[in-house]
Amino acid sequence: MSRIGYIRVSTEHQETARQQEIMCDYQVDRIFSEKISGANKDRPQLRAMLDYVREGDTLYIESISRLGRSTKDLLNIIDTLTDKGVTLVSHKENIDTDTPTGKFMLTVFAALSQLEREQLKQRQREGIEIAKAQGKYIGRKPIEIDWTRFGQLYGEWKSKSITGRDFMRRMGLSANTFYRRVREYEAEHGTAEPTSA
Repeated sequence: MSRIGYIRVSTEHQETARQQEIMCDYQVDRIFSEKISGANKDRPQLRAMLDYVREGDTLYIESISRLGRSTKDLLNIIDTLTDKGVTLVSHKENIDTDTPTGKFMLTVFAALSQLEREQLKQRQREGIEIAKAQGKYIGRKPIEIDWTRFGQLYGEWKSKSITGRDFMRRMGLSANTFYRRVREYEAEHGTAEPTSA
């Protein structure tokens, strides 16, 4: 029976010291820690932790938001832990899934957490609509392009010296932005339609 800690912060600039202190208080045997958004489903340390825990282990977290950002993801993780016979203890919410009350409270907190985020998104959308109506919202600034560099790489791409993927990587462009810029470049220079990436 091991005491396992899982620590997560959303960005590289955030510190884990507070969560580390909490893990020390719980005297955990092993900590899995990462700096990555909770909205990202591909969290290597979370995956490693879920693979590592065994029946009888207890997983400690600072708060349920460290574990998952959506009710669905959180409950999937809880189901995995439950299936493996692992108890979850959340410090902030004082939840212990070894008890029926703890299991119920976890579901309630997860639902409330997601509701809060959905309301925030709704307020942001409403704010943007108001700003648009007032002519104050202009959207994101277009990505600046080094057209000289773009032209050089375009030539290499057309001659099949590089792939479209290489072209995008070197220019730091997403596929949508890349093809939009290719169309602009070709319209400006009267070149032929692009080959496939």
